[in-house]
Amino acid sequence: MRKILVVGAGQAGLQLALGLQSQGYEVTVMSNRTADEIRGGRVMSTQCMFHTALQHERDIGAGFWESQAPRIEGLGVSVAGPDGSRAIDWLGRLSDGYAQSVDQRVKMAGWMETFAQRGGQLVVHGAAVSDLDFFARRYDLVLVAAGKGELVSMFARDAARSPYDAPQRALAVSYVTGLGPRPEHPETEAVRCNLVPGVGELFVMPCLTTSGRCDILFWEGIPGGPLDVFQGVKDPNEHLATTLELMERFTPWEYARATKVELTDAGGTLAGRYAPTVRKPVGRLPGGGAVLGVADVVVANDPITGQGSNSASKCAAAYLSAIVEHGDKPFDEDWMQATFDRYWQTAQHVTTWTNAMLAPPPEHVLNLLGAAGQAQPIADRFADGFNDPADFENWFFAPDKAEAYLAEVTAG
Repeated sequence: MRKILVVGAGQAGLQLALGLQSQGYEVTVMSNRTADEIRGGRVMSTQCMFHTALQHERDIGAGFWESQAPRIEGLGVSVAGPDGSRAIDWLGRLSDGYAQSVDQRVKMAGWMETFAQRGGQLVVHGAAVSDLDFFARRYDLVLVAAGKGELVSMFARDAARSPYDAPQRALAVSYVTGLGPRPEHPETEAVRCNLVPGVGELFVMPCLTTSGRCDILFWEGIPGGPLDVFQGVKDPNEHLATTLELMERFTPWEYARATKVELTDAGGTLAGRYAPTVRKPVGRLPGGGAVLGVADVVVANDPITGQGSNSASKCAAAYLSAIVEHGDKPFDEDWMQATFDRYWQTAQHVTTWTNAMLAPPPEHVLNLLGAAGQAQPIADRFADGFNDPADFENWFFAPDKAEAYLAEVTAG
């Protein structure tokens, strides 16, 4: 039986570990926290997973919260006008299944416990490069799925695929209860993308947290701008108050339904920033061994397009297939590079789209967003792109393709 070590207990690491476990591999997972510490800690992310990513969880029997989490049916876009009204406002419907968001504190704690119950070895220990040097000689394959800290430094930045060398957004998250529905679609669960030109974005998404149904309020602020005010805010209630003040100022239509919100718990806020980066997939150890980077260790995009957990799920699925197909052959560096290249076929579209959305929108994109308010097929196609970002290559990025698509819709 082949022995595999997964370092990191996030979406990709645990999904991959559970998948390998179901295929009969002897799997060890290293986590720097216990399941109880994760469940009782601070929120770690925003996340909204669309059909393809959710299906990867179902395929390994790990979609445990599907009946409990809100079923997200659409994705809405609102663009603030100069006077505070909505210059653009529409709702696209997901045509392929539904989306869901489960607080990672719930999911990762539950998956860790399931992994252990199914006979997996769970080691609670923060790993250093020196630890991996030791373990690489004792396992057939070491996978690094811990996207922060010392271990990431083993993976060299891929400058050709990383146009930004500094954070492009300041991030601030609040998990809340008491948010009212959008009055124009009171029965529809949807992710709301509110764009404030020159300032940033507010995302609102239904979620399942440790105490049940909630909503996530997520500001992405252009660094140095009026939303970049959360650094140094330690008190959760001050964090929420600041979030609401900014909503009242920049997205009054969202603030109108948030006047009675409260934090889900004392750990329900998060703030930070990071530079979007693609890294080389093979990490080399001092003793000569090699390890393979997973998900946001090697492709870390800004969360503006909501692809982090989706990409992690797709990476885990791609790596699982590559490992199983490889049989008893050695997991050498050529195999590691080829396995990453297989994932990059999907990930490259996410990176292109995300980096484009971080920049001011060109005229043809503004035309598309405006037209989506008049033509439901455009709104729906934009919403479906969150499940399949590769489709944006066909109509969204290039002015000539956008013009041809608009003409096609108009003629239809």
